[in-house]
Amino acid sequence: MKIQELADKMGLTIHTIRYYEKEGLLDDRHVRRESNNYRNYSEEALERLKLIKKFQSIGCSLAELKEVLRDHDANTQTNRQIIDWIRNKKKEIESKKEEYDQMLGTLNKMLEYRTLLMDDPNQAQEMLKSWHADSSKTP
Repeated sequence: MKIQELADKMGLTIHTIRYYEKEGLLDDRHVRRESNNYRNYSEEALERLKLIKKFQSIGCSLAELKEVLRDHDANTQTNRQIIDWIRNKKKEIESKKEEYDQMLGTLNKMLEYRTLLMDDPNQAQEMLKSWHADSSKTP
């Protein structure tokens, strides 16, 4: 199939598919050059892109993607190693979630303060004093 058809099926841009090819995520199993030098993508390319999208959806970087796909292709990882990788990825995501929760908490306090500032400036000042007092305490 031509690159535009593949892009349409996968919801990707042509540029993205070419980038993946350039980075080695798609190889000669996935794309071949025809005599007119056009790329011709196999059904395997479709499956490979689905796999790439799945790993991207769990936050894999390009470097991680390359490693995961290399291991997937060579089938070099034991089940125990894959389980360990999954557990580490979960820990990484849980850590990021905690950071995001803290950011959301801060943004909620800022929003509450700014809203109070319009409605009740005195109460807003009290909130600000309380917030500064809480943040100066060491855990």
